[in-house]
Amino acid sequence: MTVFIYGGGKVGRGLARAIRAAGLPVTLRAARDGLPADRIDADLVIVAVRDRDIAPCAAALRARGLVGHRDVAVVHCAGALGPEALAGARGGRVAVAQMHPMISFASPEFAPALARGHLLVDGDARAALVARALGERLGMTPRVFPDLDRVAYHAAAGLVANGAAALAAAGVDLLERAGVDRTTAAAMLGPLLRTVADNVEALGVPEALTGPVRRGDAAGVARHLETLRRLAPHLVPLYLAAGATQLPLARALDEAPPAAFDAIQQVLDGT
Repeated sequence: MTVFIYGGGKVGRGLARAIRAAGLPVTLRAARDGLPADRIDADLVIVAVRDRDIAPCAAALRARGLVGHRDVAVVHCAGALGPEALAGARGGRVAVAQMHPMISFASPEFAPALARGHLLVDGDARAALVARALGERLGMTPRVFPDLDRVAYHAAAGLVANGAAALAAAGVDLLERAGVDRTTAAAMLGPLLRTVADNVEALGVPEALTGPVRRGDAAGVARHLETLRRLAPHLVPLYLAAGATQLPLARALDEAPPAAFDAIQQVLDGT
């Protein structure tokens, strides 16, 4: 399989590194350089540009004759858009699909591990087959969900990926106030987040929950809030929201008497 990636941002570069490491030939072209002048000779064309640029790019690929001279799969990496965003490129020898890796790409200079990740695939049968084959070559699990609400799917991914980064920033802030330097704080929280991810993957939810809410420790939660109000009052709403989200999970695990969870609710409510 030969791959051409259009878009040299975080996703494009990350995919290019992973594909190259998997032993496949890949060409990466930055969007700022524009589409190539010559026809693209690849089995798979990955359009890794901003959502708003996908449809115009697809139309240009077809209009300029860059695809269509041979069998090719053209896919995009957007989570909230289906394969129809590439309809402008579709033709007799051009099949299109969505190929969204549920992976956090945070920097063009750092390639996240794709192995064990999941890949949302949807579209024309031939393009979906090529996308699935690439995902499996990269150690990912291709996923197909009929009638998927893509906006809700993308919001869920953003809530976890972006929310976790924001939560880590809050943790760094609090550790600094506790006496830990910022660089060390980030280095400490990274492995903690990885173990949470491992627990979620291996155990699922609510089993991945840990801490005082799971144990029904209302006094521990109260001490946390007291300290936050003293050191970092701006983080109190975040702690309260997180606690409110944890509490139904803890009740489902049922590792403490119901009264203990009721006491935590009272602490969170400030009563």
